[in-house]
Amino acid sequence: MLRIGNEWDNLLFDVYQQSFYQSLERFINEEYQKYHIFPPKEDLFKAYQLTPYHKIKAVIVGQDPYHCRGQAHGVVFSVPDDVVIPPSLRNIYKELNSDLNISIPKSGNLTKWAEEGVLMINVILTVRENQPFSHRKQGWEQFTQNVITLINQKETPVVFFLWGKAAQSYEPIITSSQHFILKGTHPSPLSAYNGFFGGRYFSRCNQFLQKNNIKPINWQL
Repeated sequence: MLRIGNEWDNLLFDVYQQSFYQSLERFINEEYQKYHIFPPKEDLFKAYQLTPYHKIKAVIVGQDPYHCRGQAHGVVFSVPDDVVIPPSLRNIYKELNSDLNISIPKSGNLTKWAEEGVLMINVILTVRENQPFSHRKQGWEQFTQNVITLINQKETPVVFFLWGKAAQSYEPIITSSQHFILKGTHPSPLSAYNGFFGGRYFSRCNQFLQKNNIKPINWQL
């Protein structure tokens, strides 16, 4: 069974019983047996393990995991400490530097943000090696929809970072007026100069949290 191991499991109990998720479980278990799948199975739900539901202050939504060996470790845009920083994350760091004057980090490991209350999830949680979007339309999109619906129901305000079309497709289910949506193009080199840079997402997020008497996020890595 594919389970997270914390309070998310209680919140997602009804989702786990649905036929789409049970089909997804069978598919994913077979894929891990037959192919090189990323992230490693033990890191599949790392974002949800690092950021329990009650700690969520912000959500960053990505597409699918890095598909090259050694990069994906279950946290969107993040890579382990000893891995070269990917282009999209380099652009996120450039925006962070421009927005908050934070020095560009030497590591691409973003788990500290997750521990600060930033749920950092991909729409699709798994991928075959060197085959981007190979696990599209297997059920992860529906799983993520259920997750965002649950977050929309939170009593405390949440900031949603929706970068790119895949993330923005979930905007219609963020219906609670107390939440704050920050939109931009995807930070990849193909689109970052067409609406990502200059978005001031990090400072605007913290301004919103402070306005709602929520401790701001420490974006320093």
